[in-house]
Amino acid sequence: MKNSGYSYPDRILKSDEGVSVAAFYTVHYTHSTEEAWRQRIRAGQTFLNGRQALPDELLTRGDRLTYARLPWEEPEAPTDFGTLFEDDDVLALAKPSGLPVLPGGFFLENTLLYLVRQRHGSGCSPLHRLGRGTSGAILFTRNPRAARLLTTAMKERRIHKVYLALAYGTVMPDTFTVDAPIGPVPYRRPATVHAYRPDGRPSISHVRVIRRLLEENATLLEVTIPTGRPHQIRIHLSYAGFPLAGDPLYQVGGIPRADAIDDEWAALPGATGYLLHSWKIRFPHPARDEDVEVVCPLPSTPAWRHLAFGN
Repeated sequence: MKNSGYSYPDRILKSDEGVSVAAFYTVHYTHSTEEAWRQRIRAGQTFLNGRQALPDELLTRGDRLTYARLPWEEPEAPTDFGTLFEDDDVLALAKPSGLPVLPGGFFLENTLLYLVRQRHGSGCSPLHRLGRGTSGAILFTRNPRAARLLTTAMKERRIHKVYLALAYGTVMPDTFTVDAPIGPVPYRRPATVHAYRPDGRPSISHVRVIRRLLEENATLLEVTIPTGRPHQIRIHLSYAGFPLAGDPLYQVGGIPRADAIDDEWAALPGATGYLLHSWKIRFPHPARDEDVEVVCPLPSTPAWRHLAFGN
Protein backbone atom coordinates (compact mmCIF):
# COMPACT_ATOMS: atom_id res chain seq x y z
CA MET A 1 0.00 0.00 0.00
CA LYS A 2 1.39 3.37 -1.02
CA ASN A 3 1.65 6.32 1.35
CA SER A 4 0.56 9.84 0.44
CA GLY A 5 4.02 11.16 -0.44
CA TYR A 6 5.94 13.88 1.38
CA SER A 7 7.28 17.39 0.79
CA TYR A 8 10.85 18.19 1.89
CA PRO A 9 11.46 21.95 2.36
CA ASP A 10 14.86 23.69 2.28
CA ARG A 11 15.89 27.30 2.88
CA ILE A 12 18.92 28.43 0.88
CA LEU A 13 21.85 29.65 2.97
CA LYS A 14 24.71 31.91 1.96
CA SER A 15 26.98 28.89 1.36
CA ASP A 16 24.65 27.65 -1.43
CA GLU A 17 24.07 30.99 -3.09
CA GLY A 18 24.83 30.88 -6.82
CA VAL A 19 24.57 27.10 -7.27
CA SER A 20 21.92 25.55 -9.49
CA VAL A 21 18.84 23.73 -8.27
CA ALA A 22 20.18 20.43 -9.61
CA ALA A 23 23.59 20.97 -8.01
CA PHE A 24 21.99 21.81 -4.65
CA TYR A 25 20.09 18.53 -4.50
CA THR A 26 23.04 16.52 -5.80
CA VAL A 27 25.33 17.89 -3.08
CA HIS A 28 22.90 17.76 -0.16
CA TYR A 29 20.97 14.58 -0.99
CA THR A 30 23.62 12.15 -2.17
CA HIS A 31 21.33 9.10 -2.27
CA SER A 32 20.57 10.05 -5.91
CA THR A 33 22.75 11.01 -8.87
CA GLU A 34 22.63 14.41 -10.55
CA GLU A 35 20.80 12.90 -13.52
CA ALA A 36 18.16 11.42 -11.21
CA TRP A 37 17.65 14.80 -9.61
CA ARG A 38 17.41 16.50 -13.00
CA GLN A 39 14.71 14.03 -14.03
CA ARG A 40 12.69 14.81 -10.88
CA ILE A 41 13.08 18.56 -11.41
CA ARG A 42 12.03 18.33 -15.07
CA ALA A 43 9.04 16.20 -14.00
CA GLY A 44 7.77 19.06 -11.85
CA GLN A 45 8.61 17.59 -8.44
CA THR A 46 10.59 20.60 -7.16
CA PHE A 47 9.42 24.13 -6.46
CA LEU A 48 11.39 27.36 -6.04
CA ASN A 49 9.61 30.03 -4.03
CA GLY A 50 6.26 28.38 -4.77
CA ARG A 51 6.65 27.89 -8.53
CA GLN A 52 7.99 24.97 -10.52
CA ALA A 53 11.80 24.98 -10.57
CA LEU A 54 14.17 24.43 -13.50
CA PRO A 55 17.35 22.30 -13.17
CA ASP A 56 19.84 25.06 -14.00
CA GLU A 57 18.22 27.97 -12.18
CA LEU A 58 20.67 29.67 -9.83
CA LEU A 59 19.76 30.01 -6.18
CA THR A 60 19.81 33.12 -4.01
CA ARG A 61 20.20 33.27 -0.25
CA GLY A 62 16.76 33.02 1.39
CA ASP A 63 15.12 31.12 -1.48
CA ARG A 64 12.67 28.35 -0.53
CA LEU A 65 13.09 25.02 -2.27
CA THR A 66 10.61 22.16 -1.92
CA TYR A 67 10.93 18.62 -3.21
CA ALA A 68 7.54 16.88 -3.50
CA ARG A 69 8.36 13.19 -3.24
CA LEU A 70 5.77 11.04 -4.98
CA PRO A 71 3.89 8.37 -3.01
CA TRP A 72 5.88 5.16 -2.58
CA GLU A 73 5.43 1.63 -1.30
CA GLU A 74 6.59 1.43 2.31
CA PRO A 75 7.96 -1.79 3.84
CA GLU A 76 5.41 -3.67 5.89
CA ALA A 77 5.41 -3.05 9.64
CA PRO A 78 3.05 -3.87 12.51
CA THR A 79 0.77 -0.91 13.16
CA ASP A 80 -0.99 -1.95 16.38
CA PHE A 81 0.25 -0.30 19.56
CA GLY A 82 -1.13 -0.29 23.09
CA THR A 83 -1.64 2.47 25.66
CA LEU A 84 -0.05 2.00 29.08
CA PHE A 85 -0.76 5.49 30.49
CA GLU A 86 -2.60 8.51 29.15
CA ASP A 87 -3.49 12.00 30.34
CA ASP A 88 -3.37 15.53 28.94
CA ASP A 89 0.43 15.73 29.22
CA VAL A 90 1.91 12.29 28.59
CA LEU A 91 1.30 9.12 26.65
CA ALA A 92 3.10 5.91 27.58
CA LEU A 93 2.69 3.46 24.71
CA ALA A 94 3.55 -0.16 23.98
CA LYS A 95 5.47 -0.27 20.69
CA PRO A 96 5.60 -3.54 18.74
CA SER A 97 8.89 -4.86 17.42
CA GLY A 98 9.29 -4.01 13.73
CA LEU A 99 7.63 -0.58 13.85
CA PRO A 100 9.99 2.42 13.50
CA VAL A 101 9.40 5.34 15.86
CA LEU A 102 10.37 8.10 13.39
CA PRO A 103 10.28 8.45 9.59
CA GLY A 104 13.47 7.48 7.81
CA GLY A 105 14.60 5.56 4.76
CA PHE A 106 11.52 4.01 3.19
CA PHE A 107 9.31 4.54 6.25
CA LEU A 108 6.92 7.49 6.58
CA GLU A 109 3.40 6.48 7.55
CA ASN A 110 4.33 3.04 8.89
CA THR A 111 5.89 4.75 11.90
CA LEU A 112 4.77 5.15 15.49
CA LEU A 113 4.96 8.95 15.21
CA TYR A 114 2.52 9.05 12.29
CA LEU A 115 0.13 6.56 13.88
CA VAL A 116 0.13 8.34 17.26
CA ARG A 117 -0.57 11.72 15.67
CA GLN A 118 -3.40 10.20 13.66
CA ARG A 119 -4.97 8.88 16.87
CA HIS A 120 -4.03 11.53 19.46
CA GLY A 121 -3.28 14.72 17.52
CA SER A 122 -0.38 16.56 15.93
CA GLY A 123 0.99 17.86 19.25
CA CYS A 124 2.36 14.44 20.23
CA SER A 125 6.11 13.87 20.02
CA PRO A 126 8.35 11.06 21.29
CA LEU A 127 10.47 11.95 24.32
CA HIS A 128 13.02 9.27 23.42
CA ARG A 129 13.49 6.58 20.80
CA LEU A 130 13.40 2.82 20.58
CA GLY A 131 15.10 0.88 17.81
CA ARG A 132 12.84 -0.57 15.15
CA GLY A 133 13.44 -4.08 16.46
CA THR A 134 12.87 -3.11 20.11
CA SER A 135 9.43 -3.58 21.65
CA GLY A 136 7.88 -2.06 24.74
CA ALA A 137 7.27 1.16 26.65
CA ILE A 138 7.97 4.55 25.10
CA LEU A 139 6.95 8.04 26.25
CA PHE A 140 5.28 10.70 24.10
CA THR A 141 4.60 14.25 25.27
CA ARG A 142 1.38 16.01 24.29
CA ASN A 143 2.23 19.71 24.72
CA PRO A 144 5.30 22.00 24.76
CA ARG A 145 5.36 22.38 28.56
CA ALA A 146 5.41 18.63 29.16
CA ALA A 147 8.06 18.21 26.47
CA ARG A 148 10.26 20.88 28.05
CA LEU A 149 9.99 19.52 31.60
CA LEU A 150 10.49 15.88 30.67
CA THR A 151 13.40 16.71 28.37
CA THR A 152 15.05 18.42 31.34
CA ALA A 153 14.30 15.39 33.52
CA MET A 154 15.88 13.15 30.88
CA LYS A 155 19.06 15.26 30.79
CA GLU A 156 19.20 15.20 34.60
CA ARG A 157 18.80 11.40 34.59
CA ARG A 158 15.55 11.50 36.55
CA ILE A 159 13.84 9.14 34.12
CA HIS A 160 14.48 5.49 34.99
CA LYS A 161 14.40 2.96 32.11
CA VAL A 162 14.68 -0.81 32.47
CA TYR A 163 14.90 -3.29 29.59
CA LEU A 164 14.83 -7.06 29.15
CA ALA A 165 17.31 -8.53 26.67
CA LEU A 166 18.43 -11.94 25.41
CA ALA A 167 22.21 -12.11 25.01
CA TYR A 168 24.56 -14.82 23.76
CA GLY A 169 26.65 -16.55 26.41
CA THR A 170 26.06 -17.74 29.96
CA VAL A 171 29.46 -17.21 31.64
CA MET A 172 29.06 -13.73 33.05
CA PRO A 173 28.76 -12.13 36.51
CA ASP A 174 25.34 -11.99 38.13
CA THR A 175 25.57 -8.19 37.94
CA PHE A 176 27.94 -5.94 36.02
CA THR A 177 28.19 -2.43 34.58
CA VAL A 178 29.30 -1.39 31.08
CA ASP A 179 30.55 2.18 30.63
CA ALA A 180 31.99 2.08 27.10
CA PRO A 181 31.65 5.47 25.33
CA ILE A 182 29.49 5.56 22.20
CA GLY A 183 29.77 7.65 19.06
CA PRO A 184 29.51 7.51 15.25
CA VAL A 185 32.02 5.31 13.40
CA PRO A 186 32.51 4.80 9.64
CA TYR A 187 30.25 2.26 7.96
CA ARG A 188 29.23 1.44 4.40
CA ARG A 189 25.50 2.23 4.33
CA PRO A 190 24.71 4.55 5.99
CA ALA A 191 28.09 6.29 6.03
CA THR A 192 28.28 6.13 9.84
CA VAL A 193 26.62 4.14 12.61
CA HIS A 194 26.81 4.45 16.38
CA ALA A 195 29.17 1.99 18.06
CA TYR A 196 31.89 1.80 20.69
CA ARG A 197 34.24 4.73 20.19
CA PRO A 198 37.01 5.58 22.70
CA ASP A 199 36.36 9.32 22.39
CA GLY A 200 32.57 8.96 22.20
CA ARG A 201 29.93 10.21 24.63
CA PRO A 202 29.88 8.74 28.16
CA SER A 203 27.36 5.90 28.43
CA ILE A 204 26.37 3.59 31.29
CA SER A 205 24.38 0.34 31.39
CA HIS A 206 23.76 -1.68 34.56
CA VAL A 207 23.13 -5.37 33.86
CA ARG A 208 21.60 -8.11 36.03
CA VAL A 209 21.19 -11.78 35.13
CA ILE A 210 17.60 -13.03 35.36
CA ARG A 211 17.89 -16.50 33.85
CA ARG A 212 20.66 -18.51 32.22
CA LEU A 213 19.56 -20.77 29.37
CA LEU A 214 22.38 -23.30 29.18
CA GLU A 215 20.97 -25.30 26.27
CA GLU A 216 20.61 -22.17 24.14
CA ASN A 217 23.94 -20.69 25.34
CA ALA A 218 22.05 -17.48 26.10
CA THR A 219 21.04 -15.40 29.11
CA LEU A 220 17.98 -13.31 29.86
CA LEU A 221 19.15 -9.99 31.26
CA GLU A 222 17.66 -6.95 32.96
CA VAL A 223 19.42 -3.78 31.75
CA THR A 224 19.01 -0.35 33.33
CA ILE A 225 20.31 2.62 31.35
CA PRO A 226 20.87 5.99 33.08
CA THR A 227 22.02 7.31 29.67
CA GLY A 228 20.24 6.82 26.37
CA ARG A 229 22.63 6.70 23.42
CA PRO A 230 21.48 5.26 20.07
CA HIS A 231 21.54 1.44 20.19
CA GLN A 232 23.18 1.65 23.62
CA ILE A 233 22.17 -1.78 24.95
CA ARG A 234 23.07 -3.53 21.70
CA ILE A 235 26.48 -1.82 21.71
CA HIS A 236 27.22 -2.28 25.41
CA LEU A 237 26.33 -5.97 25.60
CA SER A 238 28.36 -6.73 22.49
CA TYR A 239 31.25 -4.65 23.89
CA ALA A 240 31.14 -6.80 27.05
CA GLY A 241 31.29 -9.96 24.94
CA PHE A 242 27.59 -10.84 25.05
CA PRO A 243 25.90 -9.51 21.89
CA LEU A 244 22.14 -9.71 21.64
CA ALA A 245 21.08 -13.05 20.21
CA GLY A 246 20.13 -12.51 16.58
CA ASP A 247 21.64 -9.02 16.30
CA PRO A 248 22.72 -8.71 12.66
CA LEU A 249 24.82 -5.56 13.11
CA TYR A 250 26.92 -5.49 16.31
CA GLN A 251 29.67 -7.99 17.07
CA VAL A 252 31.88 -8.61 20.10
CA GLY A 253 33.69 -5.38 20.95
CA GLY A 254 30.69 -3.12 20.39
CA ILE A 255 31.53 -2.43 16.76
CA PRO A 256 29.57 -3.07 13.54
CA ARG A 257 30.24 -6.15 11.50
CA ALA A 258 32.95 -5.63 8.91
CA ASP A 259 32.14 -8.74 6.87
CA ALA A 260 29.70 -8.45 3.99
CA ILE A 261 26.56 -10.55 4.31
CA ASP A 262 24.14 -11.72 1.67
CA ASP A 263 21.28 -9.55 2.88
CA GLU A 264 22.73 -6.05 3.17
CA TRP A 265 19.40 -4.71 4.50
CA ALA A 266 19.74 -6.98 7.56
CA ALA A 267 22.98 -5.25 8.63
CA LEU A 268 21.47 -1.77 8.80
CA PRO A 269 20.96 -0.09 12.21
CA GLY A 270 17.18 -0.40 11.84
CA ALA A 271 17.23 -4.14 11.24
CA THR A 272 15.32 -6.52 13.48
CA GLY A 273 15.97 -10.08 14.61
CA TYR A 274 17.00 -9.60 18.24
CA LEU A 275 14.96 -9.71 21.47
CA LEU A 276 15.05 -6.41 23.37
CA HIS A 277 12.07 -5.08 25.32
CA SER A 278 11.52 -1.75 27.08
CA TRP A 279 10.00 -3.15 30.26
CA LYS A 280 9.64 -0.34 32.81
CA ILE A 281 9.83 3.45 32.74
CA ARG A 282 9.51 5.71 35.79
CA PHE A 283 9.26 9.45 35.18
CA PRO A 284 8.43 12.62 37.14
CA HIS A 285 5.00 13.70 35.97
CA PRO A 286 5.16 17.24 34.49
CA ALA A 287 1.92 18.38 36.17
CA ARG A 288 1.88 16.36 39.38
CA ASP A 289 4.22 16.25 42.35
CA GLU A 290 4.85 12.53 41.94
CA ASP A 291 6.60 9.91 39.87
CA VAL A 292 4.69 7.64 37.51
CA GLU A 293 5.88 4.14 36.67
CA VAL A 294 4.62 2.18 33.69
CA VAL A 295 5.27 -1.50 33.06
CA CYS A 296 4.89 -2.98 29.59
CA PRO A 297 4.03 -6.70 29.49
CA LEU A 298 6.24 -8.90 27.33
CA PRO A 299 5.04 -9.50 23.77
CA SER A 300 2.94 -12.63 23.46
CA THR A 301 5.35 -14.35 21.08
CA PRO A 302 6.65 -17.91 21.53
CA ALA A 303 10.23 -16.65 21.98
CA TRP A 304 9.36 -14.27 24.83
CA ARG A 305 7.03 -16.80 26.49
CA HIS A 306 9.83 -19.35 26.47
CA LEU A 307 12.32 -16.93 27.98
CA ALA A 308 9.96 -15.72 30.68
CA PHE A 309 8.27 -18.94 31.63
CA GLY A 310 10.38 -21.75 30.18
CA ASN A 311 7.65 -23.24 28.00
